[in-house]
Amino acid sequence: MPALLAPATMLRMALAPLPLVALFIGTCVAQAKADAIADFYQARTITVVVSSSAAGGYDTLARVVARHIGRHLPGNPVIIVRNMPGAGGMTATNFLYNNAEKDGSVIGLVQNNTPFEPLFGAKEARYDPVKFNWLGSPSSETAMVLIWHAVPVSSVADLKAREVTVGVSGANSTPAFFTRLLNAMLGTKMKPINGYPGQNDVFLAMERRELDGHPSAFFSSVRAIRPGWLREKTAKAILQYGPQKLAELHDVPFAPDLVASDDDRLVNAGGLCAARAWAAVSRAARRSRRTRGRAAQGVRRDHGGPGFSG
Repeated sequence: MPALLAPATMLRMALAPLPLVALFIGTCVAQAKADAIADFYQARTITVVVSSSAAGGYDTLARVVARHIGRHLPGNPVIIVRNMPGAGGMTATNFLYNNAEKDGSVIGLVQNNTPFEPLFGAKEARYDPVKFNWLGSPSSETAMVLIWHAVPVSSVADLKAREVTVGVSGANSTPAFFTRLLNAMLGTKMKPINGYPGQNDVFLAMERRELDGHPSAFFSSVRAIRPGWLREKTAKAILQYGPQKLAELHDVPFAPDLVASDDDRLVNAGGLCAARAWAAVSRAARRSRRTRGRAAQGVRRDHGGPGFSG
């Protein structure tokens, strides 16, 4: 396990942007090597392990990647998706590190908080993040604090005055992290309720009135899987945060604009910078360098391909 880092070091790491693709991409690969990699992939099924339940934001990203990435890899392998929710992404990350095949046939798509958990001392994190082959990130998202329409909260001031229950998958999950961050920075009174494996599970609980809201609902996911919620005001966006303020949410406050002190701005910037990489694509460790490079090239071409948005 890696040694625990000082808070200042961890903050510097959080502020460093995750590269779009790993630094293993070669500019020229000999034909013989390319043929060997194609032979390897052609004979195998590639599994994408996603660290959330079905029908949520991470799952949607994983299935879009799986739909297209095979055509960008030598040999055009078949790609399947395996959901493995739990412990805020650490269940899947532990599997990738300790149990998954290390031959290039398993790719992980995990929450952005998982690389930092061992550095924060999370005992559930049984992996060393620096030993993964990080390939890139398929999305840069803006998130919302989303509250059900019947809850008497319609502003950040209301969110500071009234306690609301929000669904999270676990104490170390990304939604739980942002719940704590926003409560500390802005004085909101969100109460995280554990036990909801993914974003869609929280949405269903909101509809059943088990929960008041979601602390970090992706704007793109809400628009895709609950398209009428914002338009018909079935749910209310109280606050938005992420790499930039969205024009579509022009009347929704942007969290970085509300932070008062310089210290809080620094902490907030470090935390929200992590939102730039909502999902990190990794490959289980110890595969050859040229296969890592091919996988990273596949991620890059996949994201830039004409069919990626579909």
